[in-house]
Amino acid sequence: MATPAFAEPVPKSAAAKAAVAQPAKSPLAAAVKLADWQLAHLDDLSHIPRATDETRKTRGWEQAVFWVGMTALADAGAPPRITEAVLAMGRRNAWRPGDNLYFADDQAIAQAYVWAAGHGGGEAALAPTRAAFDTVVNKPAITTLAFAIPPEGYGATECLKRWCWCDALFMAPPAFVELSRQTGDNRYLTFAMKEFWATTDFLYDPADHLYYRDSRFFERRDNGRKVFWARGNGWVFGGMARVIPQLDAGSADRTRMEALFKDMAAKIKNLQKPDGYWAPSLLAPENSPPETSGTAFYTYGIAWGINQGLLPRAEYEPVVRKGWAALERAIQPDGRLGWVQQVGDRPDQVLPSDTQYFGVGAFLLAATAVAELDRKPR
Repeated sequence: MATPAFAEPVPKSAAAKAAVAQPAKSPLAAAVKLADWQLAHLDDLSHIPRATDETRKTRGWEQAVFWVGMTALADAGAPPRITEAVLAMGRRNAWRPGDNLYFADDQAIAQAYVWAAGHGGGEAALAPTRAAFDTVVNKPAITTLAFAIPPEGYGATECLKRWCWCDALFMAPPAFVELSRQTGDNRYLTFAMKEFWATTDFLYDPADHLYYRDSRFFERRDNGRKVFWARGNGWVFGGMARVIPQLDAGSADRTRMEALFKDMAAKIKNLQKPDGYWAPSLLAPENSPPETSGTAFYTYGIAWGINQGLLPRAEYEPVVRKGWAALERAIQPDGRLGWVQQVGDRPDQVLPSDTQYFGVGAFLLAATAVAELDRKPR
């Protein structure tokens, strides 16, 4: 069965505009400017083409990824208003994760809360997350990782109680692992690593060094090629960049994850398009539009890998520079980040005006890693 990557070709004029926009002065300046734009439009969903009730949820994953990016931006030396915005968000939410305790998407916001605990939020910022995660680790879900949507609809899919879709490897593990680090309670780390490797063993294709989005895509093809979704793999790649630093140096989990990260990086490097973007359908780049969410996660992950000494700078820095230049070009005249594929579970069409909270969050992560690379001597 063929899975078309795009419903319609990208207008040449739109793609050309993405190629000529003026870059910002520095990665952090660009990130702060975009963060300010998003904060000013935080409650305005009119700029999000496919906004749903989920988009409105201040504890849901779509907004959560923006706040994750904000924590990285604050750590990179952004003005104090960035930290204050994160703290204000947490207080508005009473520091509560999403309502579904076992659903990774509802755990994503906890990454910002755990960070906030050490940046002015105190123990109050940790308590609701710790109570929720205690339930999960003390009584873990018992279900298959096979993705089967029942007649009741997507939300009733049984395996969503575990990390049975690759996006989940960004949403949940960083919060669990960091909670262990902050509290000294290794139950959260043990649980996260067990589930991370179970998902990886199930969804990772060792021949192509990429993850299927979920088991429904094992046999799907895009013009005869396997369907590996750019943002889906970006979630995993970016998630590992957030988890690896929290693992003990030399531990079995860290050693294995660093090896996996390097395997993915080598594949990702070779799939970058000449314009600096990655195609939404990674193995089917023909006539693909710019797409910034996957591109931001790859730019972030590769820059982070260079900074950590995992990836050789001479080989990988050109990939980062092309990726960052592409992201800068995607900033639209009104200040939004464009070309963000909307919520989905597979490659889809993208337009220059398309933006989303999670795309902005990925951009902020990329900016912080590129800024750190800029500071390192060659």
